[in-house]
Amino acid sequence: MDLLKERIREDMKASMKSGDKARLGVIRMIMAAIKQIEVDERVELGDDRVLIVLDKMLKQRRESIKQFRDANRIDLVEIEEAEVLVIQDFLPQALTEAEIDDMVAKAIADVGAASIKDMGRVMAILKPQMQGRADMAVVSLRIKAGFPA
Repeated sequence: MDLLKERIREDMKASMKSGDKARLGVIRMIMAAIKQIEVDERVELGDDRVLIVLDKMLKQRRESIKQFRDANRIDLVEIEEAEVLVIQDFLPQALTEAEIDDMVAKAIADVGAASIKDMGRVMAILKPQMQGRADMAVVSLRIKAGFPA
């Protein structure tokens, strides 16, 4: 059973009943993104794929927030930030900086990575473990920082 998708569906019903239109709108966007992939690929998404969808949506919003902030559109920044909060509700507990650093160091050691050329192998180990729990752009920077210049 896909618990995450069911949890999103239940939260959608609760948002409808409570009249929380802003939250309902974001949840509908999430469901539409999931349904789009299911229709396109003719598959039923499991929790792991739903996490990937949520992670992608979160990344898009973070990029939008940066662009809106640069354009001094604080009104749009606030909308995106509100959407981020709703999306994060469905993601697992975020990793702390210390946990990210520990996982990066372990992955570098596990693959015997010696230079930036080994970054792809390190990311291949970390991405499944960190999906939905860390911003992979930040993780990428941490990996790069772990190698001698």
